[in-house]
Amino acid sequence: MTRMFATEIPGLAPVAGPALAEVAGVTVHDTGFDGRSDVVVFEAERARPDVLRTGLTEDVFVEVGRTLRADGDNPAWIAGRIWRPERVQRALSVWAGLVRPLGAAMTFRVVARVLHERTFLRTDLRRQLTEVIRRDRPRWRFADPAQVEVWIVEYAPGRLVAGLRLSDATMRQRDGRSVEREGALRPTVARAMVRLAGAAEGTLLDPCAGAGTILAEARAVGWSVQGRDIDPGAVAAARANVPDAAVHLGDARKLDLPDGTVAACVSNLPFGRRYRVEGDPATWLRTVLAELARVTRTGGRVVLLAPDLPRAVVPAPLRLRDRYPIRLLGTKTTIWGYDRA
Repeated sequence: MTRMFATEIPGLAPVAGPALAEVAGVTVHDTGFDGRSDVVVFEAERARPDVLRTGLTEDVFVEVGRTLRADGDNPAWIAGRIWRPERVQRALSVWAGLVRPLGAAMTFRVVARVLHERTFLRTDLRRQLTEVIRRDRPRWRFADPAQVEVWIVEYAPGRLVAGLRLSDATMRQRDGRSVEREGALRPTVARAMVRLAGAAEGTLLDPCAGAGTILAEARAVGWSVQGRDIDPGAVAAARANVPDAAVHLGDARKLDLPDGTVAACVSNLPFGRRYRVEGDPATWLRTVLAELARVTRTGGRVVLLAPDLPRAVVPAPLRLRDRYPIRLLGTKTTIWGYDRA
């Protein structure tokens, strides 16, 4: 078994962990938070590319070591315990198979995250691990950016794990969008929301489609997708980013669809820093949620991203099933999942 770990958007480990566990040969052992990201610790029978492709993880690492942080510990001792040449060599073999062939001379850098700095600084741990690596790999040199990224994170109080990063920005951003819009949703969050919508059986609607990120993630897992947006610029962007989606100009308060015609509605509602709704927010929410309940078939799902959805704005046919507080770019928001009764 190959020891690995993955980082997620803060709050998404309860969704990402089960998704990883569904990959053949993967066993999830632990979850935590390193101060900036959720962390899922797992083992895989073999580090295959599909471990990197759940769509929910920001980064995936092959582990080089783990240790406990004891009272009076110092960063030099931690670095020495966690970087053991025999384990590192096994991890490098996995890295070479999934990233690129190893050369005798490589560039590297270290990223360190700790939950507190009462006994030592994060930068001290980074510096000490850098020195340990230099002694073990004398032909490697520090660079930023680097070919090899070594991360050491304290994912729970006193528990540290270190690994080589197997992923890059293309996993988080899906090679980018053809047309970008400010405030567009991160693909990993969109995929989590799509997962909460259930099996890809029928049509998924995003009534506030924006750049089409949710539509793209839904399409990738087999949904037939439709989008609406009140902004012509958003409609153009979504059409460019998801060419096979049916995206039209429309108002989420008055959808041009018959009752019960979609299996799921999934949307990032416009309550962020960039986009706002017209008029009273509570009235807008009450009207939109009533429309989503109307067009969603019985047994379907409605999954929404919004800081708050007061019970008073939620229509009776929508029964709360899931609630995941998350943090996006430092801002608190929540994924709400409803069953259509």
